Amino acid sequence: MSGWEIATLALLVGGMVPALVLVARGGPVERLVGLELASAVGALTLLVMIQGDGQSSYLIVPLVLVLLGFAGTLVYTRLLGPKP
Repeated sequence: MSGWEIATLALLVGGMVPALVLVARGGPVERLVGLELASAVGALTLLVMIQGDGQSSYLIVPLVLVLLGFAGTLVYTRLLGPKP
């Protein structure tokens, strides 16, 4: 195993597990925080994997993930807001 693969595994275990626990067991606001954490950790994990492979052409994938994570946060924030 290379150093990049170990860093990827550490990000997945250290970041995704708490995010999934928040998403599975928290209230509405905690689930939103878990979604944001999962999106950030996923993008970082993809960046580390891309750096390890040396394929800079794949950098569009984490960029799209960040943009979709932000859009998802806006949608869930609107759904959690007060009803008119």
